[in-house]
Amino acid sequence: MKILANDGISKAGKKALEEGGQELLENKIPQEELADFINQNNVEVLLVRSATKVRQDLIDACPSLKIIGRGGVGMDNIDVEYARGKGIKVINTPSASSRSVAEMVFAHFLSLARFLHESNRMMPLEGESKFNDLKKSYSKAVELSGKTLGVIGFGGIGKEVVKMAIAFGMQVKVLTTKARTESISLKFFDGQRVDFQIETTDNMEEFLKDLDFLTINTPKTDGYLIDNEQFKMMKDGIFIVNTARGGVINEKSLIDAIEAGKVAGAALDVFEEEPTPALSLLMNPALSLSPHLGGNTVDAQEKIGTELAEQIIELSKSYK
Repeated sequence: MKILANDGISKAGKKALEEGGQELLENKIPQEELADFINQNNVEVLLVRSATKVRQDLIDACPSLKIIGRGGVGMDNIDVEYARGKGIKVINTPSASSRSVAEMVFAHFLSLARFLHESNRMMPLEGESKFNDLKKSYSKAVELSGKTLGVIGFGGIGKEVVKMAIAFGMQVKVLTTKARTESISLKFFDGQRVDFQIETTDNMEEFLKDLDFLTINTPKTDGYLIDNEQFKMMKDGIFIVNTARGGVINEKSLIDAIEAGKVAGAALDVFEEEPTPALSLLMNPALSLSPHLGGNTVDAQEKIGTELAEQIIELSKSYK
């Protein structure tokens, strides 16, 4: 099959596709020129990440498309049901980047808990002249061990977050749409393994009331999961991380909650107004910020490329 990886693909994915007898094009085509390129080159498989949008107009304009692949979890940049209604297979890699995103969650939690996000800003400016003052201002740091972590969403990323939380010695609560019980396993370097039974809840108020830390790990939602009402349910001094999607948390309400002392600190890897986050967020010293880097590790990209390649090679058999 002829494949266009418009947002790139890892070397491992490229190698797997080529060894599987597929023809790979790695051109980066602007959105407005994409339909013409697909048609002129008879592209059958379009691979994207978050940059390229695959909407109804593109799908209608490209009759040669048989497969649309999304490197990553969320597929909100693709009109999935419309494409499937046209007989196009739509695939993604829901587990390939889970570990990388979960590690980003804890990178931000540790940064917030130890004021690293702020000290990294201030040390170059005042480290030489106000070293002791800075040391004193960051003296109220906290450990993660023994604290209660709330996890919204229990898919691949949520489960990886829970595993890490257990390893840190945290108490864990999980919120899902419907309450359920699932088993997760922690596997160690020497072959040992420990299984845990996790009981989730669907009661938001009960879930939020005693959390020290909160992470959101859900797909894109129609409205805010966390807004003024939910902030009122939380105890003072909570730390929050959002690596899910912009729009699951009301950013204005978050700023208000920080100023009121309800939220001690928060981290955002995703924003309502990507790629131009509000200045009020960028300048707030209580926020730890990153530019949508959750799944952006070499390891995750290798897994994503390989997983996409395996799915395409398998699906290509049905088109012969």
